[in-house]
Amino acid sequence: MRRLLKRYLPDHASLATNRWLAPFGSTLFHPRLWHLNRHSAAGAIATGLFCGLIPGPFQMLGAALGCVLLRVNLPLALLTTLYTNPFTIVPLYILAFSMGEALLGRGEARFTPPPEWSGGDVLGGVAALADWMIALGRPLALGLVVLATSLALAGYLLTRIAWRTYLIHHWRKRRQR
Repeated sequence: MRRLLKRYLPDHASLATNRWLAPFGSTLFHPRLWHLNRHSAAGAIATGLFCGLIPGPFQMLGAALGCVLLRVNLPLALLTTLYTNPFTIVPLYILAFSMGEALLGRGEARFTPPPEWSGGDVLGGVAALADWMIALGRPLALGLVVLATSLALAGYLLTRIAWRTYLIHHWRKRRQR
C-alpha cells in the first residue's frame, strides 16, 4: 500500500529545491512529515478531513500546520483536504447546519439558501458566501466542529482498518507462497 501511495505523492527531495518553500526547510522537510506508514497515513487522513471543513482558502494551511504539530504525512493530508470543492461544500455545510441545529435545538437560527454565484466576480462570491455562513451563526459553527471531528475520527479508524486488512491479506498470501 505504501508503494501505491508513494507513486502519486511528491517526494520531499523534489520540493526542497523549490525557492518558495526553502525558507521553511527545517520545519517543512522534517523526515516524519514525509514518512509514510500506517500511523502517519491515518493521522494525515484525519487531519485532512478535519481541516477540509475550514472555511475559505485556509484548508491546506490548516492541514499543513496540523501535520507539523502532529508529525503526520504532509502530502497525504493536503491531498485529503480536496474532498471539499465547489460541488461538495454547500451540501456539507447544510449537513453541518442540520447537525448543529439538532444539537442546539430548533429555533436558534433559520436556514437560508446559499447565495447565487454568477461566476464572474470571485471575490464578491467569496464575500457573499462568508456573509451567508455568518448569518447562519451558532448552529453552523457547532455543526462544523462536530462534523469535522466525526469525519476525522471515521477517516482515522477506516484507514487503520484498511491498512491492517491489507497487511493481513499480504501476510496470508506470502505464507501460501
